Amino acid sequence: MPHVELNIDLGELPGEADELYALATVVNIACGGHAGDRDSMRRSVALALQNGTRIAAHPSYPDREQFGRARMAIPLSALYESIVDQVDTLVRVVRESGARLWGAKPHGALYHAAAEDAGLAAAFLDAVVATWPDGVTIVGPPEGHLADESKARELSYAREGFADRRYAPDGKVVPRSEPHPLVEDPELAAAQAVSLARAGNLETLCVHGDTPNAVLIARAVRRALESESLLRVAR
Repeated sequence: MPHVELNIDLGELPGEADELYALATVVNIACGGHAGDRDSMRRSVALALQNGTRIAAHPSYPDREQFGRARMAIPLSALYESIVDQVDTLVRVVRESGARLWGAKPHGALYHAAAEDAGLAAAFLDAVVATWPDGVTIVGPPEGHLADESKARELSYAREGFADRRYAPDGKVVPRSEPHPLVEDPELAAAQAVSLARAGNLETLCVHGDTPNAVLIARAVRRALESESLLRVAR
């Protein structure tokens, strides 16, 4: 029987619900590139510890204006330094709290660009490992350079699917630039999550903390995965 994690992107918006930290098995914490600051990271880490939820860094292009969802023409050296700064800020909070960093997942445009460009993938991974050399799981698309470069570095890699994003007939995620890219109905998201998990070729499923109805979606997805014995919980 396949099992998947439920990861939720958090620490991005003011007033996000504490309950999301209890519903996730992994929280991807924004660390300053597209959203978040030291105070929001402290809150996120504290809630993750309170709920026994694993912690992953969620760095991005340094682009608050567009929430990290637009590709940037940035030198690889500058991107590397930005990712180091972002992850290091979270790592300091993690260490101060007596926690540990379980993983790292690029956000937004960087997520897709790193899968398509080996240089970007290498810069991202090198920055993460430089900041947290004690072993980390990389979360990313099922195929592409991010997966390949992670394996080349002998890093654990979790292939990800999305409960709250629509998929085209070819199996690819519908871009946010196209009409109706989100699955906002909790029951539809839960059904999609179960279908993706049952396929057996993913290790983790995502709910975005900024999706409308995020709490209702996460509740429905978690409930459905648990009822089908598809959720991996190792706390």
